[in-house]
Amino acid sequence: MHDDYEDTGDDFADDRPSKSQLKRDMDALQVLGQELLGLPEKRVAALNLPEPLMDAIREGRRIVAGTARSGKKRHLQLIGKLMRQVDPEPIREAVAEFKLGRAQDSLELHQAERWRERLVEDDNALQGFIDSFDEVDVQQLRSLIRAARKDRAQAPEQRNGRAWRELFQLIKTHLLAAKGAPADASDEDAEDDDE
Repeated sequence: MHDDYEDTGDDFADDRPSKSQLKRDMDALQVLGQELLGLPEKRVAALNLPEPLMDAIREGRRIVAGTARSGKKRHLQLIGKLMRQVDPEPIREAVAEFKLGRAQDSLELHQAERWRERLVEDDNALQGFIDSFDEVDVQQLRSLIRAARKDRAQAPEQRNGRAWRELFQLIKTHLLAAKGAPADASDEDAEDDDE
């Protein structure tokens, strides 16, 4: 019969993605677009996205703030469609970096909170803190711990919490200094993120 015909079994194989894969990709771009809406304006601007996508993001922020669910869903579909025209990798990296920064900030605040609790509750924690942070003003630290303990011993309605807050700020300053960040770095980031 036909000797030069070789059956490879790949007659129906196609290099194009399936419809299901295209749908998954589109859904992933919509999710990424929604995460992009949560980024601060400065971070989105730094991505140098095409103007139609930037307009859709601005409009999306307005819609998310006060429109029905169906309007939000349609707009996220539009953002996903516009995102097909750009490389999503830099956007994914920016979103991941932003989330990581938030997680690290939260971790540092929790660490400062744990130090404050230990310092107020346990006399031995003071030496551990002094050993961990070389530049600490021991007299100021002891004074704040005493004032925080005194304030905590009062009835809740009589507490003012000033020493408690000042102790936290002192601890946070030393944690940031040990990390190598300027003392007000987290405050500046917080202000930038709110914009």
